[in-house]
Amino acid sequence: MHSSLPSNISVKKSLLLFFITTFASYGQDTTYNQFWSEVQFTKTISEKWSAELDIANSFSSTESSSNMFENNVQRSFRVWGHHYLSPRWKTSAFLAYYDNKDVPEIGQFKSPEWRFALQGIYYFHKVGYTLSTRSRLEIRHLRNADKDYENVFRYRQQIKYLKPINSKVLRKGVVYGIISDELFFKSGAKVTGESFFDRNRFNIGAGYLFSDDIQLEVMYVNEILPRNKGTQTVNAASLTLTFNNLFENVKNKLFHKESSTTSKEDE
Repeated sequence: MHSSLPSNISVKKSLLLFFITTFASYGQDTTYNQFWSEVQFTKTISEKWSAELDIANSFSSTESSSNMFENNVQRSFRVWGHHYLSPRWKTSAFLAYYDNKDVPEIGQFKSPEWRFALQGIYYFHKVGYTLSTRSRLEIRHLRNADKDYENVFRYRQQIKYLKPINSKVLRKGVVYGIISDELFFKSGAKVTGESFFDRNRFNIGAGYLFSDDIQLEVMYVNEILPRNKGTQTVNAASLTLTFNNLFENVKNKLFHKESSTTSKEDE
């Protein structure tokens, strides 16, 4: 009986070593530093409708370099249509193209993607702050590693808190703070993995209104992405510049300047 004890201990040690090795191989966490930039152009069509064009660019560090500008990993553009049902309800739809670059250093292969989405935002307008909740359903048509295209459905739910700091309302010269959190859920696919929960995205930052039609937002973004080979964490610096009715405003300023010059010449 005593002779079997060392054998049992050896088996237990082997099993323990196996699980440790397996966890180390497939459960390692990775962290990337990234920089996201986006320029948004919005145009008022009517009292209830507006259009928007977004152009975005993303850079990322790698496991061997912490430089957030090490690789350009994605470029994209989106075309939106917005409908304002009421002061509290805003519905939107967009069509987008994402050029996901081939970046083996972060485990990313070239995966062009077309994306269509429907979303609704409900606003709780309060004195001194705004709380909103956003629901978005995305249909993603993207290429996998075998160069076959797959359709992935993704649902996103966000809650957002926005507070003006040096005023009670948003207007020219006002700085405002932003905090938001968003959960992502998706259908299983070869290109994105089989897990139902996709990621959690937390944002905190501030914005500034240069005028009623130009604003800048600077954010810190923390993303946690559970994956089969371990959890991936992204720490990103995000910069978003928004222009409302840019071309109309430039045209009006030029026309006003020409009119003023002509009036002075006629005097």
